[in-house]
Amino acid sequence: MSSSSPVTEAPGAIPPETPVRGRGPTSGSIWKDARHQLSRNPVFVVCSLVVLVVVSWALFPQLWTSLGKLECDININRTPPSWFPGKTQPGYDADLDGYVLGTTTLGCDMYSQIIWGARPSIVVAVIVTAMTALVGTTLGLVAGYYGGWVDTVISRITDIFLGLPFLLGAVIFLALLKSQSIWAVILVLVVLGWTQMTRIVRGTALSLRDQDFVEAARAMGATNGRIILRHILPNALAPIIVLCTIYVGSFIAAEATLTFLGVGLKPPEVSWGITIAQGQDFAVAGFPHLLVFPCIVLVVTVLSFILMGDALRDALDPKGR
Repeated sequence: MSSSSPVTEAPGAIPPETPVRGRGPTSGSIWKDARHQLSRNPVFVVCSLVVLVVVSWALFPQLWTSLGKLECDININRTPPSWFPGKTQPGYDADLDGYVLGTTTLGCDMYSQIIWGARPSIVVAVIVTAMTALVGTTLGLVAGYYGGWVDTVISRITDIFLGLPFLLGAVIFLALLKSQSIWAVILVLVVLGWTQMTRIVRGTALSLRDQDFVEAARAMGATNGRIILRHILPNALAPIIVLCTIYVGSFIAAEATLTFLGVGLKPPEVSWGITIAQGQDFAVAGFPHLLVFPCIVLVVTVLSFILMGDALRDALDPKGR
């Protein structure tokens, strides 16, 4: 038989380019290629390790420190780190050498405060990200798929919220609520944070609703809800995952900023924003460790989430590769 003879496919075989269960023609290869690329990306690997460490602080702080978050001694407040040059001066109390990062303005171990401070930041960021993803994805899918007046109404509401300055709006809303609990911070961040997710998911839904595999499902009698959940949503997961990763870092920074400004969390809660706010007045008076260490942890954590999101975006974007 000639080598140019056509190959006969088995009866019922599905061509490789045919979408299966709502997936796009190359979705499987995209995720496979993304995993391969991410595993060989040193920035993503390092940032992932940093994120795992910080998340372990939030989930299991007792594994990292034996001190409780409220175990403080005002008599040793503002103690410099054990390796601080000033500790070489004669007459310094050697019993204070156990504080590797020094102590806070209230006499708490700075290292322990950083460990315990990760919990509220991670809790706020994860809950807000999950809720904004739910709201933004739902509104974006509905607006992009149905179009018409539904899209117009959702888009105009989105524009109104986009017109509100995020930080200023959060400060005003928290001041109006007259409550500075962790749930008040979560509520305000969700109210102001869903717009970008809605815009991105709407654009994805608009580009997918007239694709061949969606038209095929519609011709086979699939309901709108089934088409959205089984065909549109799976193809929108990549941008949603990328944006959620960046959102976590952004909301950690937002919580710390609001707390630093005095409208977020309040003592006896422990958070990085509170530690930074308490140490700012003394940092320029010869106690830089009160500001340097919590700021470094906050910046490294936020940057790790953002860089992970950037790496995910590059890995999941075939055109970018």
